[in-house]
Amino acid sequence: MNKVCADARSALAGLLKDGMTIMAGGFGLCGIPETLILAIRDSGVKNLTVVSNNCGVDGKGLGILLDTRQIKKMIASYVGENKTFAQQYLAGELEIEFNPQGTLAERIRAGGAGIPAFFTRTGVGTVIGDGKEERQFDGRRYVMERGLLADLSIVHAYMGDTEGNLVYRKTARNFNPPMATAGKVTVAEVEHLVQPGDIDPDHIVTPGVYVHRIVHVPNAVKHIEQRTVRKREKSAAPAGTGVEV
Repeated sequence: MNKVCADARSALAGLLKDGMTIMAGGFGLCGIPETLILAIRDSGVKNLTVVSNNCGVDGKGLGILLDTRQIKKMIASYVGENKTFAQQYLAGELEIEFNPQGTLAERIRAGGAGIPAFFTRTGVGTVIGDGKEERQFDGRRYVMERGLLADLSIVHAYMGDTEGNLVYRKTARNFNPPMATAGKVTVAEVEHLVQPGDIDPDHIVTPGVYVHRIVHVPNAVKHIEQRTVRKREKSAAPAGTGVEV
């Protein structure tokens, strides 16, 4: 089975439909499958439910799909970097299902592991727990959370082989591995595409059995969400120059 596609558009061919649920890896702008997000935008698919830690920023990442009003609902943990998100939500144009970050991660992991629901203390007695089933274990209250599945998962990996085995780089790993397991179909964009056997088996994070299609993105753009700089301290000039550096 050939999993490698010529481009993002062909990697998503036949998978997109209005009203579907999509999981998108990444945290902020780190490790986001931006090439695939752009292809989703260009497809024109709409009324999407998107599961992601956040919704990018204005004009970047998933924020691109807010600009085109293709997202109907977000299941997320944090959305504070996106003014368009706030505007659409306050105008009643966008639904939000907020999750504590750890709960969101576990809901995704549970979905990928075939676990339909689990109990957690996080959210007990708050609006997070409103309307959810509660039980007591060892004298403590817990709320039930459902596992999450998606029609499509899109993820970004640092390296992948043609069989779909994936390796992630440092913090860009974030939500990508659990989401790769929780999609009925998973499409991965990879910066470095290699042949089977080129990746040390001990380094593989996502086994290829979870990945259905791959697109090679050797020049992936990596945006900086918050650029923080400081003034350079003056250093001593070379002796005898009389010049401050």
